[in-house]
Amino acid sequence: MTPLHYSPEVRAALDAGAPVVALESTIITHGMPFPQNRDTALMVEAEVRAADAVPATIAVMAGRIHIGLTADELDRLVLVKDAMKLSRADLAVCLAQGRVGATTVAATMICAHLAGIAVFATGGIGGVHRGAESSYDISADLHELSTTPVTVVAAGAKAILDLPRTLEVLETLGVPVIACGQDDFPAFWSRSSGLRAPLRLDSAADIAAAHLMRGKLGLCGGQLVANPIPIEAEIARSEIDPFIAIALSEARVQGIAAKAVTPFLLKRIFELTEGRSLTANIALVRNNARLAAAIAIEIARQRRA
Repeated sequence: MTPLHYSPEVRAALDAGAPVVALESTIITHGMPFPQNRDTALMVEAEVRAADAVPATIAVMAGRIHIGLTADELDRLVLVKDAMKLSRADLAVCLAQGRVGATTVAATMICAHLAGIAVFATGGIGGVHRGAESSYDISADLHELSTTPVTVVAAGAKAILDLPRTLEVLETLGVPVIACGQDDFPAFWSRSSGLRAPLRLDSAADIAAAHLMRGKLGLCGGQLVANPIPIEAEIARSEIDPFIAIALSEARVQGIAAKAVTPFLLKRIFELTEGRSLTANIALVRNNARLAAAIAIEIARQRRA
């Protein structure tokens, strides 16, 4: 039996065929400091509820995959210092050992699909790291998008990555990359990466229809919905790019590698921007939660039609 544990709220929603939005937990344990991590988790869940969908924050605790966290469970998770950062490779080990684990994009997609949840909201996906031609550092998120049929709403890929190569890998893997409401592929803190998105759709209804059509065609994998950060919260590329360059240089000098790279870079950019990057990060995650809720509602409606 799959070790899934549902919160009462999520269980009731799934039984009723109501719209549910999956949320990751690495943003809580690895992406933000306390107490912003707890406050952001609660705000993102509130955004989903305000849009008439049900949030399902996913994490591994005590040998179970928790699909939705109660208030007490969230309070415990935000204070965990040694949570495993889970992707496809280590999800099973964490469960077998009874450890606490926070799910990345890839692991959240796996768990959401096991639970019957079609839509997942996150900040930004992982991708091809700069210098990957020598480090071979490419996020498992990209292959997961080609394998697991979940629609992922993100503000593009994280701006610390090699975005042109990330888009090339997604194209090779056959992952639909859909910019919502604009032609450009967004760059996390910035509305535009300077790259054109392969596809554009302007409504939650159209995105939901594309998700359902992939299922009818028997196509494996999900789709990436690239939702630009709200204009008022944006940090322009001309402003953020020098800080990214400094953080990347420091990571190389210090020998930061593998799963430690992204948390290090995000923390350093937070320091260099005097907290503005975190403010923008919170705004974009909340914005993605709103769009994901609208897509989940449309998927539920179109399935009934």
